[in-house]
Amino acid sequence: MYRGRVDSRRWKRTAYRMVETAARLVLACALTWAGSAGAQDYPTRPLRFIVGFPPGGSTDVAARVIVPRLAERLGQPVLIEARSGAGGNIAVDTIAKAAPDGHTIGFGVSGALTLNVTLQPNLPYDPLKDIAPVTLAAISPLVLAVGAPTPLHSVRELIAYARPRAGELSYATGGEGTAMHLAGAMLNLLAGLELIHVPFKGNSATAAALVGGQVPIAILDLTSARAFMRAGRIRALGVTSAKRTLLAPEIPTLAESGLPGFEVVSWFGVIAPAGTPSAILTRLNAELVGVLTEPESRDKLMTLGLEPAPSSQGEFADLIRTEIPRLAKLIRTSGIRVE
Repeated sequence: MYRGRVDSRRWKRTAYRMVETAARLVLACALTWAGSAGAQDYPTRPLRFIVGFPPGGSTDVAARVIVPRLAERLGQPVLIEARSGAGGNIAVDTIAKAAPDGHTIGFGVSGALTLNVTLQPNLPYDPLKDIAPVTLAAISPLVLAVGAPTPLHSVRELIAYARPRAGELSYATGGEGTAMHLAGAMLNLLAGLELIHVPFKGNSATAAALVGGQVPIAILDLTSARAFMRAGRIRALGVTSAKRTLLAPEIPTLAESGLPGFEVVSWFGVIAPAGTPSAILTRLNAELVGVLTEPESRDKLMTLGLEPAPSSQGEFADLIRTEIPRLAKLIRTSGIRVE
């Protein structure tokens, strides 16, 4: 009799687990169906495409190449919306807090997604939890440059000139907490300099300040510097990547100019709010990769000084995840601070 009661209880527990498992399977199937149905209907209205820097910079010009083609592929208008400030943080925060339905996406830059995790511990978002990476979009080569009137023609000449003038010379960047800022801090560290950082609102403002003589030195993206370089108003002394860029192979790297190991790369990619249905993210990735691999789009981006770099969602997520600790080490070593 006792044994029968035990078997009865076990049978009831087993039956309960079977019902629970079946319910979970039904729910999973329903969610999968709902996500697929949502993706089939997506998008149902115009999209917002958030850009974190003012007009003229690399992210702005890239958006103006990519967004029109994306709109054609999606069959809905895609409206570029500038949310400038804080080195791209405001844009990422805007995207992270948007409804996760695929109708608000935009560019996340390397500074806002990796550097600032260490530089600004009180960020209003967590790039590993609050955003969904869609695809890496482009690499933006950075150049160390001087104004044309400056009698400096190489990185070595700049170092020799700046070393005895500790605390007297300044360098401009597109903002605190950006890849340009880190590059400047590394330049100070590796070359034994004491250049003073002067942040501007974006790379185009940095280029204007350099051309106008407000600052003698700048670290900015090739996109913003390119036209002034061609006009002979800016002289690029070196690129901050480990290898020379295919976009301007005549410019040496800082590593080969007496600063071995120097490497800071700026990039940006498309992100969406965390929780966006996977089917929608897959659709967005496919359409964006399609845009970035079109010969016309690639040519336009390269003409603007950007290296197209489309990726899978996983590859972009891995880049963010691995760059955060790598750059944290560089930040601690270089002593970079954000006020």
